[in-house]
Parts: sequence; C-alpha cells; structure tokens
Amino acid sequence: MAVLSSLFINTYADACRGNMAPKYKLIYFNVKALGEPIRFMLSYGNQEFEDYRFESEQWPTLKPSMPFGKTPVLEIDGKKTHQSAAICRYLGKQFGLAGKDDWENLEIDTIVDTFTDFRTQIGSYHYDDNEASKEKKKAPLLNETLPYYLKRFDEIVKNNGGYFVGGKLTWADLYFVGLLDYLSSMVGHDLVEKYGNLKALKEKVLGIPAIKAWVEKRPDTKM
Repeated sequence: MAVLSSLFINTYADACRGNMAPKYKLIYFNVKALGEPIRFMLSYGNQEFEDYRFESEQWPTLKPSMPFGKTPVLEIDGKKTHQSAAICRYLGKQFGLAGKDDWENLEIDTIVDTFTDFRTQIGSYHYDDNEASKEKKKAPLLNETLPYYLKRFDEIVKNNGGYFVGGKLTWADLYFVGLLDYLSSMVGHDLVEKYGNLKALKEKVLGIPAIKAWVEKRPDTKM
C-alpha cells in the first residue's frame, strides 16, 4: 500500500509539473536586434518572461557563461539555449506557428535563413569601422542588395496570401517583422515603406493584440 501511495504521489507531482507553464528568461543586450523576434514570439504565446537586458560593458563578464559565448540566450526552466532562429522555431511549434507539414516547415526555414543572408549583407556595411570601406559599400547596398532581396520578399508575400508561407501566419512572419526596426536602423530608413505587401504584413503582425501590447510597453531603444 505504501508503495502504491508513493507511486500515486510521484505520478501526481509529475503531472502537476507537466501542466506548469515553462519559466522563460531572455538574456540579451539592451536593444531590439536579434532579441526582438524572440520577444515577439513569447508575447504572441501569452507567456510571462523575464526580459534580462545588459549593457555592452557587462558583456565580457557574462560572455563566459553563455553557450558558445553568444547571445541572445533563452533560458527555459533554467536550461540555456541560443541561436535566435532555432529558438523561434521551437517557440513556433509550441504556439501553433509552425507549418502544417514538413514541406511548409522547409519553406519557413528557407525564408528565415534568407533573412539571415539579408541581415548579414546589411551588417557588413553597418558594422564596418573603416570609413572608406564603408562608403564604398553604401551605394551597392542601397541600389542593388536591398532592392534585390526586398522585391523578392514582397513577391513571396503577395503570392502567399499576405504571408511568407502557406497563406497564414507563421513564425517566419513574426521573425521578419521583429527584425525590421533593427535592419531599418542600420540602413537609415524604413525598409518596407515602398513595398506594399511587406508593409501590410508588418501592420498585420504589429496589430496582433499581444504583440501590440508588448510594443507599447517595451523599453525605447534605437536598434
């Protein structure tokens, strides 16, 4: 009887733990940048989370405790994980924003990886400390690279009913819109202003009540 009682108590405790909401803690610089898509995802999922922000001078102290010395890091019940796209992919599955099948998930992964290519091109210009080199990169970026990507992104959204994949909201949409302030700040103008389908997608995502509430209360940062 004692064994059965113990088994029942342990099973009940395990069930209770399983029903408890995960405890989330996002660790990132005091900027939007790569942390904002994760904040969008957690907000969309109506999850309470600790938004732990640190300044640049604190990073050398924190870096050794981060996976591969990288951030953003999301702690889930005390377990650290990194890579913003991988985190958003996981959260997308948790909150019903993944594709309906393997093919749609492949399409989501493909477009998100292309966002990374796009961001890398912009970052190569923005973070170049050599003024002569940076100036040389400016015209090709503004006149060739940005239109090349943005026209194609806009066309994809147009052909998918106003979203990037499958004619419905997925985590790819939140990831893209979450990055926009950061990307736009690096080039000095609103990237989607002249691209009607991307602009409409941005407005739809920012109009989601949970994300709208997050944007209204989040700290005011440039990037």
